[in-house]
Amino acid sequence: MDKKIYAGNNLRSGRYSIAGQIYSLTFVTQNRDCIFDDLFAARQAILNLHAEAVDKRVKTLAFVVMPDHMHWLMQLKPRADLSTSVRIYRSKVSLGVGAKIWQKGFHDRALRRDEDLANAARYIIANPVRAGIVDRVGDYPHWDAIWV
Repeated sequence: MDKKIYAGNNLRSGRYSIAGQIYSLTFVTQNRDCIFDDLFAARQAILNLHAEAVDKRVKTLAFVVMPDHMHWLMQLKPRADLSTSVRIYRSKVSLGVGAKIWQKGFHDRALRRDEDLANAARYIIANPVRAGIVDRVGDYPHWDAIWV
C-alpha cells in the first residue's frame, strides 16, 4: 500500500488519501434538490466520470446517480489525491449542468482490502430499489458497475 497523502485543509478530520485505495463516496446536491431527475443533468454526472481529467486520476468501479445525490465506488490511481479528484469531478459536472449543484463536502469510506467489492457495488447500485424509485435495478437508468 502506498504512503498516505495528507492535503491539509482539503481533507476533513480523519480523511486520508492513499493511491491505489478503493473508496466509497457519496455526494449530495445543494439543498437536496432533485437535480438529477433531469436526464441532461444525470447524463452530465455519468459522462464526467469518464472525462480525461477524472479518468487519469481514478478508476470507476461502480456508481449510481440518484435524484438528489450520487454514490461512487472508485480506486485512486498512482499519484492521485482524493480531494483533488473529487473537486475536479464535481466541478466538471457543475460546469456541464451550468449551475452550482453540490452541497459542500462529501462522505467517504476507504474499503478494507478484505471487503468484497462486488457486494459493495451491489449495495450501491441497489440504492434506487431501496429508495422505492424502481422495483428492479435494471429498471433504473443511471448506474453502472464493472462487474455487470
